[in-house]
Amino acid sequence: MSGADATGRMLRLERLIPSSPDDLFTLWIEPEQIARWWAPDGYKAAVHDLDVRPGGRWRIVLRGSGSRELVMGGFYHIVEPPQRLAFSWAWEEEDGMRGSQTEVTVSFEPVPGGTRLVLVHQSFDSKDARDRHLSGWSASFDRLTNLSREPHP
Repeated sequence: MSGADATGRMLRLERLIPSSPDDLFTLWIEPEQIARWWAPDGYKAAVHDLDVRPGGRWRIVLRGSGSRELVMGGFYHIVEPPQRLAFSWAWEEEDGMRGSQTEVTVSFEPVPGGTRLVLVHQSFDSKDARDRHLSGWSASFDRLTNLSREPHP
């Protein structure tokens, strides 16, 4: 089940993705793979940092039409291949300062037909911020699902 809570501080997305937990986890931890799916509609992702270990930093730049760029990053808290990832998330302002921080936990559960992917993103400042992330994650998960259907080498 996917949705958002009434307080506006948390969202939860769940998808059945036709891929093994190992293959799906790889799509979350390899820069060239993340760049293929991690972006809302109208943007492309460029991975600048991806140190996938507890305490490791991640940073992704989203490039939209024209010169519009959105920068986000954070630090990994939990890295348990292929079951779970947890990391902080904050948008970077144009002056390099970090905006308010949220927390993301992603779990990968093997089920018949693939993997149940559950994402919980929480500690939003407002319902508007949560809803923007819900839209972005939903579009990204659509691309992730399509990517997981491609043959693996």
